[in-house]
Amino acid sequence: HYKSRSPSYSISDPGYYKLAGSSHQYRDWKADGHGRVDMFKSVQVSCDTYYYGLATELGIDRMHDFLELFGFGKKTGLDMEGEVSGLLPSTAWKMKRYNQIWYPGDTVSAGIGQGYHLITPLQLAFATATLANDGVGFQPHLVKDVQGKEGEPRPATQAILNVKIPADDLALVKRAMVAVTQPGGTAVAANYGAPYSVAGKTGTAQVIGMKQGEKYDASKVSEYNRDHAWFIAYAPADKPRIAMAVLAENGGHGGGTAAPIARKVLDYYLLGKVPTPLKKADEKAAAQSD
Repeated sequence: HYKSRSPSYSISDPGYYKLAGSSHQYRDWKADGHGRVDMFKSVQVSCDTYYYGLATELGIDRMHDFLELFGFGKKTGLDMEGEVSGLLPSTAWKMKRYNQIWYPGDTVSAGIGQGYHLITPLQLAFATATLANDGVGFQPHLVKDVQGKEGEPRPATQAILNVKIPADDLALVKRAMVAVTQPGGTAVAANYGAPYSVAGKTGTAQVIGMKQGEKYDASKVSEYNRDHAWFIAYAPADKPRIAMAVLAENGGHGGGTAAPIARKVLDYYLLGKVPTPLKKADEKAAAQSD
């Protein structure tokens, strides 16, 4: 969108990112890094380091403006009470809210959706559906259709977004999201043995901060403070019929917890059946972190 990086541009990921002139390390989920990473691989393996650098190059205000196009930071207009708008931070927002300037470290954290960002599962599902529909977003409803005066059902659909995404960029992101659910990706569990293809992306939301050099160990953290597991998906990848966002609170990694939940929903929706639990051998083959 902003042409900050070409798809072929790559970085060497040592497992951390440092701002110029700083010794502070912003760590990747994979301690020893992912090696050489381009845009495609950054999605496939969920490379935090790639997005730390990209966010720094873009700046928070350009990130804000782009994410806003997909409906983040505002209500979707779902026909029920209680929906919240979440929070899409910017330099102006922080100055107004805290009377503070925006720091480079704030941008680094925002690059992987951490920091001040507040996103709802509905917003992520809506954005995923918009991506699957090539930039067209439909008004979310709790009902599939409504009954007209003549008794004929009418689809409860109305396009409310039309994000202009360059075709090549869109195709690359979609291919990378399919790779996420294939061997080598972070969510093999979402597509392991399925008769349909799945496009997805894993995520892990940190609940508590870690000190420099401190290693996260879920067994030593209270359940309430453990990481949240995220997974977004649409399927079939070549002709989407369903898009979703799964949040497993304090569930750990998106690939290991949220993706298998998504698979159960996809199997029910697309195949009409609830799948049997993954076997131990399948769990081992499907297990990935992000």
